[in-house]
Amino acid sequence: MNNTKIKASIENITRLCQTSGKVFSIMEVCGTHTVSLMRSGVKSMLPKNIRLISGPGCPVCVTSQGYIDAACELSLRDGIIICTYGDMVRVPGGDGSLEDCRAKGAQVKIVYSARDAVAIASANPDKSIVFLAVGFETTTPPTALAIKEARAKGIENFYILSGHKLVIPAIQILLRAGEVNIDGFMCPGHVSIVIGADAYKPIVDEFNKPCVITGFEPQQMLDGIEAIITQLVKNNIYVENVYGVAVTSSGNTIAQKLIAEVFDPADVVWRAMGTLPASGLELKGEYKKYDARAKFNIEIGQDRHIPGCRCGEVIQGKLEPSQCALFGKKCTPANPVGPCMVSSEGTCAAWYKYGS
Repeated sequence: MNNTKIKASIENITRLCQTSGKVFSIMEVCGTHTVSLMRSGVKSMLPKNIRLISGPGCPVCVTSQGYIDAACELSLRDGIIICTYGDMVRVPGGDGSLEDCRAKGAQVKIVYSARDAVAIASANPDKSIVFLAVGFETTTPPTALAIKEARAKGIENFYILSGHKLVIPAIQILLRAGEVNIDGFMCPGHVSIVIGADAYKPIVDEFNKPCVITGFEPQQMLDGIEAIITQLVKNNIYVENVYGVAVTSSGNTIAQKLIAEVFDPADVVWRAMGTLPASGLELKGEYKKYDARAKFNIEIGQDRHIPGCRCGEVIQGKLEPSQCALFGKKCTPANPVGPCMVSSEGTCAAWYKYGS
């Protein structure tokens, strides 16, 4: 870490803010950014007239309660093995979590990739394997590859419960709602590797908000924040990529084609945000045979209210974790009430671990 360069960046940002005399509200649309900003101390080093807002960038946090309920229901059926990434196991649904279901005898296996679930399906031909396919554009291509692998190998007992979501529609819907004051966006580095910098142009064109793509190291994040403030001060708004070492204008076109081959955009439920049009993905055409919803005739319903939990407002940037009455008291990492305290990318978990 180059402390001299970091100090210079802080000074430049402070000078820009003092010159403008304004308060700037910047939303980071990535759970990794949220954690990195707090863990590194960057958040605490910024001048007071920069307000960082956590957005719907944690894939586990935005996964609806109805999705968890559907996964729990499936897990308790005979002959089904649920395969999932680790963060999903403790996320509470309306009637408990997958961890609770496992205590009741459900077979719930933690995997590190979708291909692991395909291997489990191959080794257990007498079972139905359901992979909980959760995440944004970063994790969607591996899911698509796993489905294609299952088809190529003739594996007939592998299915996915699609919870994949799209970043751009979520940002657009947040801005159209107009409930949160957002001056600019620190755009997610990992997702942008796939979708490319140009994917953010519709946001700039429609809303005139800076969209700056940045990495996750302290200096990279400071470069992104400085770029956003500079655009706002100069009133010269555009998509800016300060993570050029990893992100290109067009993104990973191979991954994009793979997603388009296997999935179609769909209206999906987001936690506490309701059904958002064309904001998720569902299997298409010949790949529908791998759809757990169709195979097992299940529906993903709307959320049921969790008393006191305000995760839905946190992921939309409407409030900070400390404004929730449960935070750090009834809701802790050891006893999470909502998903924002469960996930390693959750805003509440980051605030609890690294302080505000």
